[in-house]
Formats: sequence, C-alpha cells, structure tokens
Amino acid sequence: MTFFGIGFAAPWLLLSLLALPILWVILRAVPPAPVRRMFPGVVLLLGLKDDEQITDRTPWWLLLLRMLAVAAVIVGLAGPILNPRTDAEGVSDAPLLVLMDASWASAGDWRQEMTALEGMLGEASRDDRPVAVMRLTDPQPPQFLSADVLRTRLSGLQPEPWEPDTETMARTADILAEADAFDTLWLSDGLARDGREDLLAALEDHGTVTVFEAPRSLMALEPLVLKDGNLQATLRRMRPGPEIEVSLEAHGRDPAGNPAVLLRTPVVFDTQALTAEVELSIPSELRARIERYEIGGAHSAGAVTLPDDSLRRREVALISAREDREGLQLLDPLHYLRKALVPTADILETDLETVLPANPDVIVLADVARLTGQEAADVLEWLEKGGTLLRFSGPRLAASDVSRESEDPLMPVRLREGGRSVGGAMSWGKPKALAPFTEDSPFFGLPVPDDVTVNSQVMAQPDPSLGERVIAQLADGTPLVTRKSIGQGQVILFHVTANAEWSSLPLSGLFVQMLERLAVSSAMTQPEIEDMEGTVWQPVRVLDGFGNPQDAGNLPGVDGPALVSAPLGPNLRPGLYQGEERSLARNVVTADTVLEPVTWPETVTVEGLDRPQEKPLAGLLLAAAILMLLADVIASLSLSGRLRGAVAAGLALALLGALPQAARAQEDMPQGDSRAIAATSEVVLAHVLTGDTALDDLAHAGLRGLSDTLYFRTSVEPADPMAVDLETDELAFYPMLYWPISASQPTPSAEAYAKLNTYLRSGGMILFDTRDADVAGFGSGTPEGRKLQQLAAPLDVPPLEPIPPDHVLTRTFYLLNDFPGRWQGREIWVEAAPPDAELIDGMPFRDLNDNVTPVVIGGNDWAAAWAMDQRGNPLVPIGSGFTGERQREIAYRFGVNLVMHVLTGNYKSDQVHVPALLDRLGQ
Repeated sequence: MTFFGIGFAAPWLLLSLLALPILWVILRAVPPAPVRRMFPGVVLLLGLKDDEQITDRTPWWLLLLRMLAVAAVIVGLAGPILNPRTDAEGVSDAPLLVLMDASWASAGDWRQEMTALEGMLGEASRDDRPVAVMRLTDPQPPQFLSADVLRTRLSGLQPEPWEPDTETMARTADILAEADAFDTLWLSDGLARDGREDLLAALEDHGTVTVFEAPRSLMALEPLVLKDGNLQATLRRMRPGPEIEVSLEAHGRDPAGNPAVLLRTPVVFDTQALTAEVELSIPSELRARIERYEIGGAHSAGAVTLPDDSLRRREVALISAREDREGLQLLDPLHYLRKALVPTADILETDLETVLPANPDVIVLADVARLTGQEAADVLEWLEKGGTLLRFSGPRLAASDVSRESEDPLMPVRLREGGRSVGGAMSWGKPKALAPFTEDSPFFGLPVPDDVTVNSQVMAQPDPSLGERVIAQLADGTPLVTRKSIGQGQVILFHVTANAEWSSLPLSGLFVQMLERLAVSSAMTQPEIEDMEGTVWQPVRVLDGFGNPQDAGNLPGVDGPALVSAPLGPNLRPGLYQGEERSLARNVVTADTVLEPVTWPETVTVEGLDRPQEKPLAGLLLAAAILMLLADVIASLSLSGRLRGAVAAGLALALLGALPQAARAQEDMPQGDSRAIAATSEVVLAHVLTGDTALDDLAHAGLRGLSDTLYFRTSVEPADPMAVDLETDELAFYPMLYWPISASQPTPSAEAYAKLNTYLRSGGMILFDTRDADVAGFGSGTPEGRKLQQLAAPLDVPPLEPIPPDHVLTRTFYLLNDFPGRWQGREIWVEAAPPDAELIDGMPFRDLNDNVTPVVIGGNDWAAAWAMDQRGNPLVPIGSGFTGERQREIAYRFGVNLVMHVLTGNYKSDQVHVPALLDRLGQ
C-alpha cells in the first residue's frame, strides 16, 4: 500500500489511527494534576462539602502533542518506506538472479552498480525472495541465498579487465538451462556484443528480464602509434553527443623514481564525433619513463593503454673506422644501418668518448678493430649495466690480431687470422646461403630469403663454448652471428660487414628484422602468429578492471601465438609481457575494437542505475514519537509545578552516573583517540581480525599468553593485546601484528594494503601463520597456503629465505634451534640476508644488516601454543606429558625472541656479544 510516495510493510496497523478520536476524548476528560499548595485560610473550609465538582480541561496543544506521538508510533510500526518499488518485480515470489556484465566497460559505473545492487537486495529481503549474483566475465552456477546473507559477500565483487565473448555467453545459457523459474535483473555495461540475443532469450524462458544500464557514453583509448616520429593517440566514445573536452594523461616515474603524471594534454571530441585524435611530441628520455597512457577520470581498463617497445625509440650510437667519402655513400659502413634504423631509433654519430656519458641503448662498431685501454674499460662498464654492443666485421678486423690468442673481453668469440672468401674470382666455391634459424636463436621464425648470400666473412676459432654463442649460421655451419652476455648487457658480432661488400644481407628486409629481434631498433608492427611460434612471454604488469596496473606476481607465462590471437580472459590478462628480446603490450582496446551501444528489444524493460533508493522511515518516526513523549512529560511536570524538583533529581542522577563513568572513561572508549592512547601508552601486541570468531578469539588468547610471559620473564611489560581491523584501524601503534590465515577470510581493500605497506616500510613486523604445518610442508599445497599467496601478493615484501642457523632470532633472548608452536618440524621464512653477508673465519655468525625482518612466515600455529585463559591456564593441549609441555615452553621462548627482535633490532648480531654467546654455547 502506497500513500504520497511512501509505502507500508504492514498497512493493517494504520487502522489503529481510527482510535485517535477516542483517545482525544479520554485525554480531554483527564486533566493534569493540580498544583498542591497549603493555604492557611483553607482551615476554615474543613468539613464543608461541594456536591458539584468542576475540573479544568487539558490544554489543546498538549493533547495535540500526545496525538502526534501516538500517531507516529502507529505509523512507525506500520513499516513506512520512502520510494517503495511497486512494479511487478516486487510482487513476484520467484527467485531473483542478478546478472552482471562485470567487464572493463562496467568499471566506470561500478559504484553506481553496487549501490543499485544494494537496493535490489534490500527489496528482495523485504519480499523474502532468494537471490543469486552471477558475473558474465566469470560465470559460475548460481546459488540462490537469502538477500541478507548475500549482502555480506558483496565486498569481493570487482569488474574484470576483459569482456564476455560469445563462448562465455553460450556457457552461461547452458549453466542456467537446468535451473527452475527465476526473474532476472541484468546490470549491463551497455556494449553490444555477439551472443547477447541468445542469452536474453534463454533468460526470458525462465521469467521476466529487467535491464539496468548507465546512460553516459563510454570512452576508450586505442594503443598509441608512431607516426612521423611523433605519437598519435586515438580516443573513442560509444555514443555521439555535444562537444566535450577530456584529458589524456601519461603516467610514469619522475627522475627521483616516484610515480607522477608526466604529461597531461586536452583532447576535444567534436559535436556528434565518435573519435578524437591528438599528436604528441615527446622527447625520447621522457617517453622512456612513461608506463601507461590513460583518459583522465575514466577509471576503466579500456581507457588505459600500456606502451611496449614499439613506442620506445631506442638511442643507437653509430661508430665506424672509415670516414665518409664523397660520392661513395653506398660503400659507407654505416649507410645501410642508417636506412634501417632512422625510422625506428634515434641515431647518435660521434666518438666513443662523447657518446658514453649519454648512455645510449646500443653502440654499433662497424669494422672497428681496436679500442684504447680507457675506451675498452668504459665500454665494458657500460655493458655490465645493461648496454648492447653490436659489432660488424670488415677488412680492418680481419687483418688485425684482435681476439686471436685469447678472447677479447669485447668480442663474443675468438677469431681466426685473416678471413674467408667464397664465390669470388679467385675462389672455387659459390656464395653461401643462410641456414634456417634454430629454436634457441632470437631470430627463430624469421623466413630466410633465397637471395641472401655471403661471399666473405671472418671465421670463429673452434671452442667448447662456441656452439652456445652462435645465434645464426651459414648453410655449411660456419657462424654468421655470435653473442655473449657481459653482466646485464651483451656483445654481438656479425661476421660480415655492415655494407654490401661481403654479403647481400644489408640489402634485404631480413636485416631490419634481425635488428628488431636484437632490440637494436623498435618493432613498429605487432608480430604475426608465425613469428611467435615456440616463444613464451612472461607477464610483468597487468591491469585490473579499473585500469590500475598491478605486479604480475606468480602469473604463468603465455604462449606466443596465444598472446597475439587469444581473447583476453582469466588466463590472458591485459598487461605488459616480456619476451627474450623485447616487450609486448596486450591492451583491452585495439584498433579493431567496436564500441557499439546495445539495442534491447521492446519486450525488455530498461532502467537507469540512478533510481531512487528505498529508505525505511520507521526508525525516524519512532524516534520522533519518543521525543514528543519526552516533551509531554516536561510539559506535564511544568503544568503541575513539579518541573523544578524533576530537574534537580535529574541533575543528581547525572552526577552520580558520571562518577563511575569518568573512572572508566579511558577503558570504555575503544575507538579514536582513546584507542591510540591505550595502544601507545604501553607495548601492545595485536592480531589481525579474520572474520572467523573462533580463530580471532584464539589469536587474542595467544597474544595474551605471550604478553604474560613477556611480563614475568623480561623487562617488557605489555598491556592487553588488541584486535586490529585493517580497513579502519591505525597500524603504526603496534610493533608486531600476528596474522592467522584461514582459507575463507576476505581480501583487504587497496587502502588497507597501502596502510600495510607503510607499516612494513616503517619498521613493523607481521607474523603470518598458516596453521597447517601438521598437514603440509611450506608452499601452496593447502588452502591456507594458497590464501597466503593471494593475501601477500600486493605487499612490499623483500626476498625471503628459510631462517638460517645464525639468524638473530635464534639468540635474541633465548638460544634456540627450533621454533615450534602447536605443530613442529616445519621451517619458517624471514627476510633473506644481504648477498655480501659472509662468514668470517673465527666467528660463529655472519655480520648481517641491522634491519628487522618485516615478515615472518610459518605454519606452526603459535597462537594455539601461547593461548591462556584469564587464570593463566593453557587453552589448547599440545602433545602429551613432558614432551608436549617442553614443546609449549620452546614456543613461548620463540615468542619472546620474536618480540625482543622487533623491539631491539639485530643488536645481538654485533660482534661485541660473541664472547658471551660462545660461552653460553659451550664453545
């Protein structure tokens, strides 16, 4: 029942309003009590009787106040609801399926979708309809549950950085085919795609379908392309409209290494235009620091594009031993290199002394045989930091004695004296063709033209390591290109000249492709499937549905052909992938992506996401009734002359109540400043709330037992432990967090992870306890282990290693060689020691750094071993007899060592403590 836009859950209670006139009459007949005052003259009237009694009436405003209070109670109990839903969906009692596209196109309106979903669940809860939520980007068989239960599980719903394809929609229809009748509320992203019609028909076979989608125009960004040396960006919108201006932003790292917006430029969509273009002229140094381009404020993976090597113009320094001769450009050793590199690289032509401070990506030496001692040392230092030295042979190199007796540091192989000439006037042989490239070669997959031949070359000396350094060879097996790694860089030698004197290779397109594969130039086009055969690409960064880049973590590598041709999905996320020689970006939107708005049939009701939300008014009306009744009491006391006494009594009671309350003020304030004061006044151990009440209670009891142990055995006197909610509580107050892992605990939000990373970087420690040492070794073999990997992925955790025997945790307070809890026999993991930490002769321990390990990971269920009740009795039995109690004692000692390590650092690693430790160890 609805009146003036307000519905009632129990409209029959409104019949009670008919009793208000009767109540009015009764209240009019009962006046307020008169003021009683003793008047001396009344003594003369004692004993007299009055047969007619006349009483005054209750004031009309007091009657009205009482009527309004009673009416507010009646209406409040009737369950008034503002903006009630009165359409057919609220009348049906069939189960309700909420179908969400949950694609990258939904990310921009995700908050509105979640608000609409909350409203749908509220309506379903009032109508007692079971509800199921299903995402098309990850379709799973629906589970129809109570709306109130389902509301608690909405926090994990997120859009995915891909969209459902035809196969996914067909699979969704097959999943729903066996279900009974249900009504569908479809939260659409507004994009037309193949398979929608068939899925809609399947849903209509089960019940009514109502579609909800945002009316705003979706925006997307195509991958940027190089055009005439500049970057060209193309922006799209799904629906035509008036002229608007948006912002194109380039995000990356500033010179200090901090995330920053490196470029922001306006882009204008003309009236009714669906595309807008802008040309960007960005210096190479700045372009190399850009990590992503995005449309400002779009908050969608489709509005973000990641650049790869195709957009980065590499700096290549060209150096030759022969100067240009006028009229003989085709004989110039650098002529063909310039032709091949100018479209895709920035060319630097100068001497080594000048070019090395510019730190180019590649240095090309064309027939340069010798370098001076200082030049060779500088080039070697540049190579070790990641540079690429590309060398070409020639008459000077063939005639020199470089890399003859011993391998030159700047050459990949030893060379034979002289050279080899085939197919010339003085030779019996014919020019040699190239052999097909092997699978371990960076050139694998490139077709070898038949007209590419070699008539002269320098020869490599046979050597046990020669085979693994050859990456291209001639048909007779002689090396054509060799390579050697030096530090993080590499040196590559073409055994032919860079011009056409010794071979026809520089005249072919294969020469350009080989330079691209060696990362000497940027690849301008996307590779073909044939070029990707046999390659595996490792993800470096991936995008979530909102377009935020994330570290790829432990995501598996992707086969090359799948990276080029397979649709995006759970096994192929949009992001940046690294191959052996180059990086390749797989973006959500490509030049072939079509942004077309979906057209729904007339039989389907389509509504916007900004629909009015239902709001219960019962609480407001009942609160107003209480206030009016309170006002009635005050008015009645005032009319009867008792207000002063009531006020005095109220003040006295307030003072009496405030005395014990003031004494407990510090204790009864769990939030805000009081919690901060309690956490910082003394040392407080804390545990992370997991949502599992039993597990949280056990963790609290464990930290209480450990705090008592510290109090009696050390100078540390901790206060009672606290429970920490990662979403709302400040973490900086606690030296250590104990985090028990359960397979069902929710994943923290991005804001919580930001607080956790700040906590770890500020000196805090987290003890992760998977509590599964009784069933598995360390790793991801248990649900708790897999959950730990998921929870710890966004954390800024340093490299870890199993705790070494000389770690400071073994001697911070007690001397330990084992770290049991409820379980034992499983190793624990701590921050790895520095690479230069070596054991010095005569010393039992390495000289480690002074940092506290930010994380300790194990599964021995330490809280169960530490747990005590209020009387100090153990809560969880461990083992049997003396052996079990000994294990509990060692667990307490490990906890003491852990807390002392957090509070004091690695001071026990200082060598000044060695004599005392050796004495304690009996050495």
